[in-house]
Amino acid sequence: MPQLNAYVFFDGDCADAVRFYERTLGAKTQMMMKAKDSPMPPSNPADGDRILHAHLEIDGKSLLVSDWMAPQPYPGKHGFSLALQYGGVDEARRVFDALAEGGSVYMPMQKTFWSESFGMLIDRYGIHWMVGGPQLTP
Repeated sequence: MPQLNAYVFFDGDCADAVRFYERTLGAKTQMMMKAKDSPMPPSNPADGDRILHAHLEIDGKSLLVSDWMAPQPYPGKHGFSLALQYGGVDEARRVFDALAEGGSVYMPMQKTFWSESFGMLIDRYGIHWMVGGPQLTP
């Protein structure tokens, strides 16, 4: 069966984001390679310290990330959200607040018809997150 993983591109701040997600989400970095450490060095030497590829594991799930390396301008982050579901309201709130620091909240944590707590935000790196606590049973 295939595995579906999110792959997110950053614009030069991927390494900082990886460290932030390690602290905030308890992510474990499985690997992180700079462009200059690749067997195929970057065509632009200025890109050497950019992250060519990194693999984060968050509670057994993979999040793949890198800095944008294409010759086209960086297109930004839009049209998606990463969703986190927690078993408790307090844990969901803690993670939501940590991700929101330096970012912007566009739906504060609140009880909804589907969850004890749910909120949406954009973190300091421009990643859209949906964070939920326990789901309500109908």
